[in-house]
Amino acid sequence: MTTNHHHSSPPPPPPPPVSTERRSVLGENLLTIVTIIGVIGGTVFGLILKNSNREWTQREIMYIQYPGDLFLRMLKCLIVPLIVSSITSAIGALDLSLSKRIAIRSIVYYFTTTVCAVILGIILVNIIRPGDGNDALKNKSGPKVTRDVLTADTLLDLVRNLFPPNIVQATMFQYRTHLEPPENAEAVIKNVPLERFKINGQWREGMNVLGLVMFSVVLGATIGKMREKGKPIQDFLVALSEAMMIITRWVIWLSPIGVFFLITAKILEMESLIQVIGNLGLYFLTVVLGLTLHGFGTIAVIFTLIVRKLPFPYVMKMSQVLATAFGTGSSSATMPITINCLDHMGIDPRVTRFVIPVGATINMDGTALYEAVAAIFIAQLHGMSLTFGKIVGVSVTATAASIGAAGIPQAGLITMVMVLDTVGLPAEDVTLIIAVDWLLDRFRTTINVMCDALGTIIVDHLSKGELYRPSLNYEDGEPHELLELRQEKE
Repeated sequence: MTTNHHHSSPPPPPPPPVSTERRSVLGENLLTIVTIIGVIGGTVFGLILKNSNREWTQREIMYIQYPGDLFLRMLKCLIVPLIVSSITSAIGALDLSLSKRIAIRSIVYYFTTTVCAVILGIILVNIIRPGDGNDALKNKSGPKVTRDVLTADTLLDLVRNLFPPNIVQATMFQYRTHLEPPENAEAVIKNVPLERFKINGQWREGMNVLGLVMFSVVLGATIGKMREKGKPIQDFLVALSEAMMIITRWVIWLSPIGVFFLITAKILEMESLIQVIGNLGLYFLTVVLGLTLHGFGTIAVIFTLIVRKLPFPYVMKMSQVLATAFGTGSSSATMPITINCLDHMGIDPRVTRFVIPVGATINMDGTALYEAVAAIFIAQLHGMSLTFGKIVGVSVTATAASIGAAGIPQAGLITMVMVLDTVGLPAEDVTLIIAVDWLLDRFRTTINVMCDALGTIIVDHLSKGELYRPSLNYEDGEPHELLELRQEKE
């Protein structure tokens, strides 16, 4: 045994050693401070430009957004190699039984928090009633948005996307069912129910994260089973995953600039602020209050009960991640940064690399809360009183829809139509709330990312006993050392 351990002790160049970590304490905080300045600066700069006496053309806004666009592209470019290499290597380094337990724990956590979020949203929107007596909005219905898919189709597509027919295609496209009206039905289009439409499949652009996660999980489990034979792939993937994290650390330094320009451009695109706040202020407050209560109430309570520590110190350490989530409005794009941050907190990388990518896809507490509130808000605008059954319907659909909304900015609007349909509201009512959607999108992404990160810490805490088994011969190794696990697991 000792010879083997000797053999494995000179590891390949390790990830950031402790000494640099101490040095980079200031570095880490500096970056966080600068990113937060970027968020605030972008807002202020946007408002100044907005109130200067001139119209901003779409082209000028595009020029302003350009640096932010490049930053987003860089982050998104890291997603595929990062997901595949990190999930596969994390699961390859675990026993199968342990992977199962970690998976079950994270899914239970995700499910619980999403359900809590929806219930909280429904309670709040029924207490505050932001839609009552708001006549200004009632007549403002926008262009028609037709819905070409049943809720059942969306759920079936979710499972279809879990098993992509082609793994290369899964890095670029998602499958989506698309219903087309039967021909010669133009005249009687009103009477043909959606169930009778012709079923067509479409490949929509956008990464199929669920499929990639599924593939990586299966591949990782297989590599773990192959032991010595699988070691070359495992080493390759571990190295690739490390390389991706290093590139992420470089890209992170661009986040203040990227976030600054993204937010400035967004503010310039917006309609007049005062009008929007006048019409939708109460609705906006309801959602933000719900998100805040969920993030700092529900999740904090769950966290404290399980980990027996307060979550706030952890949240403070994550401010860099939260600022980026707010700036980009995309939980997938923030994922590399989240993983990097949790590594620095000393969370076991095998847990992080499983829980975070899955969470960025499935765990959309903020989105679920927002969709439930929005649907009931629109029902209140129309003066509809919802039966208990319908409210249950909204909550189920909102939960399902939030899973289906991949981590792309504003995917919530697409799934929103599904939720409205459950209640029998016209789909074009989505346009009523579009005015504040981009801003709420930022808030709910921030909460989604925070819940994912705290969930990772919870799962790590629950799995501590099993992860650091004495048989691993773990001589107080660093949390980063994914590499030595394979050799030391006898």
